[in-house]
Amino acid sequence: MARTGISLALLSAALFGASTPFAKLLLGQVEPAMMAGLLYLGAGGGLAVIHLSRRALLLPATEAPLQRADFPWLALVIGTGGVLGPLLLMAGLVRTDASTASLMLNLEGVASLAIAWVVFRENVDRRLMLGAVVILAGAALLSWQGQASLRSGAALIAGACLCWGIDNNLTRKLSSADPVQIAMLKGLVAGTVNLGLSLLDGAVLPGAVTVLAAGAVGFLGYGVSLVLFVLGLRYLGTARTGAYFSLAPFAGAVLSVAMLGEPITWLLLVSSGLMALGLWLHLSERHDHEHVHEALEHEHRHVHDAHHDHGHGPKTVPDEPHTHWHRHAPLTHRHPHYPDLHHRHRHAH
Repeated sequence: MARTGISLALLSAALFGASTPFAKLLLGQVEPAMMAGLLYLGAGGGLAVIHLSRRALLLPATEAPLQRADFPWLALVIGTGGVLGPLLLMAGLVRTDASTASLMLNLEGVASLAIAWVVFRENVDRRLMLGAVVILAGAALLSWQGQASLRSGAALIAGACLCWGIDNNLTRKLSSADPVQIAMLKGLVAGTVNLGLSLLDGAVLPGAVTVLAAGAVGFLGYGVSLVLFVLGLRYLGTARTGAYFSLAPFAGAVLSVAMLGEPITWLLLVSSGLMALGLWLHLSERHDHEHVHEALEHEHRHVHDAHHDHGHGPKTVPDEPHTHWHRHAPLTHRHPHYPDLHHRHRHAH
């Protein structure tokens, strides 16, 4: 499960990172707030097609749907990560080059980790914390340049990362539910709000080709990426998923240099080296100790393993993976693990 979570988080990061230079290309034709709206509507609309097709084809429901108690959390997720975050990022992209902006996005992982550790008391060991400090040093180096316009752009991007750090920690509370449904609702609501704000501000819709291009970038870079990120949260917890997500800026920076012909400066190289070191520290972490699982009842997609040894009623579909409400009996054992759905226990310090 840990390897699965790491793979999902890294793929999510690559898709999101690749969206930055493509969004930078389109910003020459689209106002920033409208771009944020089109990206999220592309994400929500594409995932809505997948969600409805799944129902139309009568495919089995292997993911737990959102419950009524989840919607207040979802509203906060949409407000911070779907509205404020993209608006700040698009405004920051206008003021800086795409490669620097891509690497600045490493701050999202640091913000996610810090909030998970300080506010939600998620376990963070020394290696993970050291990696976060190294990544932060790389981002700070990038923001230190002599042009006032770049500094303001870096501040806006840092604000976007803070919003997404809050978003990621709140999304963890929804990670047992259907990730396609979560990302679809986030995309449709946030996209509609951002698009509406831009139209009220006097922006004009671009041509059909630009709209479709922005929608495609949003579907992959925001929609599919978010689905994979939610699954990563399910397996790894917020701090570690955010840490692995730090690959996103590298993907964006490499594409920015290749696509946009942006210069490779010594600051870019040194910052990339620091961030690569931080990412290696995160990837090389191992967490293994005897731990206690208290009794727990919930619903999520699962297979029968050491943590799912329960019986089924006559209405439960026997095929695996499947989803149904189930109870975990108390259990004590030892194995390598992360703060996933079943390992959110406290640690002695």
